[in-house]
Amino acid sequence: MKKGKMPPGSKHKSSGTGHLSVIGVASLGVGSMVGVGVFALLGQVALNVRSETWLVFVVAGIAALFSGYSYACLSAKYPSSGGITDYLRLGFGWPLFERALSILYLFTLVLTLALIAKAFGAYASGLFHKSVYSMWQNLYATGVLLAMLAINLVGAALVGKVEVVLVALKIFILGIFIVAGMTTINPEMLDHHLIWEPASFFSSIGLAFFAYAGYGMMATAAGDVRNPKRDMPIAFFVAICFVMALYVVLAFVVLGNVTPVDLVLHPTTTVARAAEPVLGKIGYPLMSITALFATASAINATLFASLNVSLEMGKAECLPAIFRQTSFGGGTRGLYLLVLFILLAIAFLDLSSIATVASATFLACYLAVFVVAWRHKAEIEANPLLLGIGFLLMLGILGAFIGEMIGQAQWTEIGLLAGTSVVSLLTSYYFDPEKHKV
Repeated sequence: MKKGKMPPGSKHKSSGTGHLSVIGVASLGVGSMVGVGVFALLGQVALNVRSETWLVFVVAGIAALFSGYSYACLSAKYPSSGGITDYLRLGFGWPLFERALSILYLFTLVLTLALIAKAFGAYASGLFHKSVYSMWQNLYATGVLLAMLAINLVGAALVGKVEVVLVALKIFILGIFIVAGMTTINPEMLDHHLIWEPASFFSSIGLAFFAYAGYGMMATAAGDVRNPKRDMPIAFFVAICFVMALYVVLAFVVLGNVTPVDLVLHPTTTVARAAEPVLGKIGYPLMSITALFATASAINATLFASLNVSLEMGKAECLPAIFRQTSFGGGTRGLYLLVLFILLAIAFLDLSSIATVASATFLACYLAVFVVAWRHKAEIEANPLLLGIGFLLMLGILGAFIGEMIGQAQWTEIGLLAGTSVVSLLTSYYFDPEKHKV
């Protein structure tokens, strides 16, 4: 492959189609990030570090900003619908490893979609049927996934418009909650510190990073932006900074209104529980509805990325031919196969540990993007100091995260992580494009 040239099968353009604006791209990023991160992971992180929750989200946000910088430089120079998968094939150094990381990223998107859909189903069944664990959870999860799939099949323009509306709604309601919550904060609740444990703190940063990981999906929209060189860096910076500020303020409001007992009993619905002392009886249902908007927009944005990533990998022959063969509604047969896997995961899997596995795989894949950006820093006009600092920071977070998983004997999560990695490598070896050349 020639230096500075996008790999075959990529949707590489000097200028995009113009379907998406800066606000549209940033909304995709915010929509991807402000979903499970707020309504499920914030409570889990708070269980680990209590009053230091805001600091964990700041450090994770700084890591996301450095990583977003590498993404912005690459997407500005090489606008592509494949996003990270195209960047890895741009020149990581080891073709087998490049394809394996791309497949691992696709696995991560599938697991993420299942997790977000289950979260949507939990809030919907709890709101309408007073039971989080019921058959309604899976039915609502399936329904929202299929609805967002239909929107994505219509095209990028509708995806961007729907995302702007969903993001605006959830940010508006969260804004009301934050303003009201600032007046009811109990300072004594914010002074609940744990004994300083560096391993637990850094592992919590790894978990919190999952709440930001959606920014990488913004890169798949670069091919649909009129001026990627100007618009993509702005969109990345605005989206990540906005979400980081939101998470920090929410951490103070939630922990200042939720007792330690409620935090232990309801870690996945902590934000909704915090709305009760703030907004009264209407608090819980209002925040539950906000959670539905948040998770629906996250599904919409993640599906957009999954569709583009799987299509570009199919064109590059890194996946079977069904991933480039169009079918009903304009989607590929491979996309519908992925949706089937997601539906099966929704129906049969307990996804409580999936967030941990997905956090680790996101960190690994995004770490690889730093390597690609470094190898092409001259062409993409990237600052080597920023790339170096970002790489070392993310490497430290990933190392501490995996180390804590081993230290806490989280063998189920370690097994899932090892299993997805091995399957990705085997799939990469089997579908080597060089094998198909005559």
